[in-house]
Amino acid sequence: MTFNPDSDISGGNVKRRGRGVAVGGGVGIVGVIVVFVVSQLTGVDIGGLIGGGEQGAAGPDTAITECQTGEDANENVTCLMQGASASIEDFWVDAYPSVASNAYVTPQFILFDQSTTTGCGAASSATGPFYCPPDQTIYIDTTFFNQLRQPPFDTTGGTLAQMYIAAHEWGHHIQNISGIMDSADRTGTGPDSGSVRIELQADCFAGAWVAGASETDDASGTNFLEPPTQAQVTDALDAAAAVGDDRIQQGSGQEVNSEAWTHGSSEQRQRWFTTGYENGAGACDTFAVDGSQL
Repeated sequence: MTFNPDSDISGGNVKRRGRGVAVGGGVGIVGVIVVFVVSQLTGVDIGGLIGGGEQGAAGPDTAITECQTGEDANENVTCLMQGASASIEDFWVDAYPSVASNAYVTPQFILFDQSTTTGCGAASSATGPFYCPPDQTIYIDTTFFNQLRQPPFDTTGGTLAQMYIAAHEWGHHIQNISGIMDSADRTGTGPDSGSVRIELQADCFAGAWVAGASETDDASGTNFLEPPTQAQVTDALDAAAAVGDDRIQQGSGQEVNSEAWTHGSSEQRQRWFTTGYENGAGACDTFAVDGSQL
């Protein structure tokens, strides 16, 4: 999606965090794939999966003051995340009542470099983007977006694909503050498990934002984003498919084993993104459908 160059994105709540201590051990691309399967490319609980190495103190958080306009967002990935934050926030302030009746709370949004400490433990770039429930924070190392364009993902990794990831993680925040996450059984695996339902719902929430993003606006009433083109929506769908459990299993040389799934197949992830895109956030109750309908 393309930002309106005149929109004011300075209200986004993204901050940049200085580098923390390195996470011991190092993880190569095969390790990245394994982490994706069991953790937080689009997951929720990384504690215990990425430990190893002392945590130490993270660097300071600083505001993204250089990102002021939609034109900045169109030219710079940091500003793209700032603009996405402003738009997704505006969307959920209005859409949240369709999901829950309690008060909406804004998440924190941190961009980090290589490694950081979180309420879920130590994290590195190899973890991928994730949401940490205890500190209600989205964490992204934007170098991950380059990995989307490389094997085994091989997507175009355009701007909407990048913002889809931010919107998906924001979806986990919605699940957290609404109580959906706590009520779900996330201990099991399989194509109709609670873990998969959590992930598919977050994809659905992301699709709902994409559909409504061009109606979100800044404090002066200027729309943040232009309507998405079909090519841009396809790009986001390709990113959703690339992180399907079946695709990741194949990319790591494994046989496809649906009983091990924690995030859902490529087809499931695309279908639920489309459900949100076509029907809105209120249609995203993945816990209300039979497993055969997931």
